[in-house]
Amino acid sequence: MQTKVLLRNVGVPDSHEMETYLERGGYRSLEKALKEHQPSQVVEIVLNSGLRGRGGAGFPAGRKWMFLPKDTYPRYLVCNADEGEPGTFKDRLLMEHDPHGVIEGTIIASYACEVEHAFIYIRGEYDLSYQRLRKAVDQAYARGYLGKNILGTGYNLELSILRGAGAYVCGEETSLLSSLEGKRGHPKLKPPFPAAEGLYRKPTVINNVETLFNVPFIIEHGADWYKQWGTERSPGLKLFCVSGHVERPGTYELPLGAPMRTLIYDLCGGPKDGIPLKAIIPGGSSTPMLYADAAMDVALDYEAIFEAGSMLGSGAVIALNEKTCIVRATLRLTEFYKHESCGKCIPCREGTDWMYRILHRIEHGQGRMEDLDLLLDIGKNIMGRSFCPLGDAAVGPVQSSIQRFREEYEFHIREKRCMVDGA
Repeated sequence: MQTKVLLRNVGVPDSHEMETYLERGGYRSLEKALKEHQPSQVVEIVLNSGLRGRGGAGFPAGRKWMFLPKDTYPRYLVCNADEGEPGTFKDRLLMEHDPHGVIEGTIIASYACEVEHAFIYIRGEYDLSYQRLRKAVDQAYARGYLGKNILGTGYNLELSILRGAGAYVCGEETSLLSSLEGKRGHPKLKPPFPAAEGLYRKPTVINNVETLFNVPFIIEHGADWYKQWGTERSPGLKLFCVSGHVERPGTYELPLGAPMRTLIYDLCGGPKDGIPLKAIIPGGSSTPMLYADAAMDVALDYEAIFEAGSMLGSGAVIALNEKTCIVRATLRLTEFYKHESCGKCIPCREGTDWMYRILHRIEHGQGRMEDLDLLLDIGKNIMGRSFCPLGDAAVGPVQSSIQRFREEYEFHIREKRCMVDGA
């Protein structure tokens, strides 16, 4: 069974409306934070909870807030709602069904970081999410949860929502900030990091939707309550969005450290139509593929997935069954990264294009055995050399699929067709 804390309002009629949110305890944590704690105390509570960023990197949220330089104002907070990683849709669920939870978390985090103007940067394709967040923000202003002198405490916060224009690269924090400033969504070289010089060259905190969504629960119940779930190094609850060949794809809530088998078999109903699984992509399309059988006993936390040879990432689990052609699936993922490369740096701009071309010719019966080592060599020249993580993301599926399913590539090249019948 799921532990429903983050998803407690999903499925409740009119869950996106202010009255429903208030009836179910909404904004109680905000009042507690503003009236019972100083900003530094809120930071300390979140730090002690062990909450790690849910956008993919898994960096401790409280420690990230502490990187802001002291006595430097104004400073900004940005909620990164540009959820563009293929296979990832957990933030969309929260924004559509519980937008006030996103807003409350954003306000509390802004208070903790002494921010008076926060932003939500939302993926352009998420129209319903935008509409519901926009309405929720208006409702929050009308009730005094946003604006001047919030709840009579003297704290002021303006919250703006901006829509992206469909660029995956704007999920990367410096590209997002460039876009927020009205510029082309290109990444910037770090350092300086956004905490020191971010939006409008002022200190800026950037957190993922799910990260901020956790904050009200931590403030209301305390750090020890939060740490009852998960592992010592990866505490708390996590949303996992499962797609691919399972009976019940969707978004599920589990403690970090739960076995992959629990997610795939107990919650998702096992492989679709009983066809055995071949591969698992555990953290979104950019994370390396794992053998499905080996992945089932791996714990769903940052450390265990890393030790297994992949990354937890955003928690987007993609299941591929035995009838899937790994070469074709990898080609499709590579086509996405080629298309989404912003073109700023040569390793990513040229590397993603060449990986796509080589995979395309292998898939269409024109490959050579030496192409496999060539693909791995191109990956080595992209990894760690691109301007932002998009280049590394493109390498993950290519490199891992060759390393773990090389026989399928060799069959493609030798027989000029898929190893999988009907693929």
